[in-house]
Amino acid sequence: MKTQDSASQAEMTPASARQMLEEGNARFVAQSMTSRDLAAQVQATSGGQWPFAAILGCIDSRVPPELVFDQGLGDLFSVRIAGNFANTDILGSLEFACKVAGSKLVVVLGHKACGAVKGACDSVELGNLTSMLGKLQPAVAAVAEPADPAQRTSANGDFVQAVAERNVHMTVAAIREQSEVLRTLEAEGAIAIVGAMYDIGSGAVTFLEESAVG
Repeated sequence: MKTQDSASQAEMTPASARQMLEEGNARFVAQSMTSRDLAAQVQATSGGQWPFAAILGCIDSRVPPELVFDQGLGDLFSVRIAGNFANTDILGSLEFACKVAGSKLVVVLGHKACGAVKGACDSVELGNLTSMLGKLQPAVAAVAEPADPAQRTSANGDFVQAVAERNVHMTVAAIREQSEVLRTLEAEGAIAIVGAMYDIGSGAVTFLEESAVG
């Protein structure tokens, strides 16, 4: 498969960028991933990069964006932090990816059984992890059910999944609210900002529908 270049990136739209990711994930799930000459891609990208999408994902070792979306060198910007939330530095990185480097799509990619989300559900405290997990507490609080505190822990897989999905929705909303650059680009139709969830059991990525965030 041809490495992204300035011409192919310029032709891409937010919709076609999402389609590229969906098709790549379908290949990943079907175990029919594209054969790539990585050495050739190193040479092809040595003079510049034209990624078509930026993925804000978790550091989880089971969710490498280039693999789960079956993309090669130079195709994706990959921003990774435990719990896939957005802070000022991450917003700046995404602004660079889209406004400066021309990416057409921002994907906030959460995943099933997220350790960071589990830690937030359990109110884990440990060094700098305490502050980091605090960024996920609004998503924990936003999930109303179950009301029983005993069921609002990492032992409840359904609760963890609900919090992980809510965190993705809230991060998408935060990107729009806190980045005038990205909000303007999306309003102009130059980019789209979307959420998605990865299933660590099947390898499938599901794009999430927009929802109200409380």
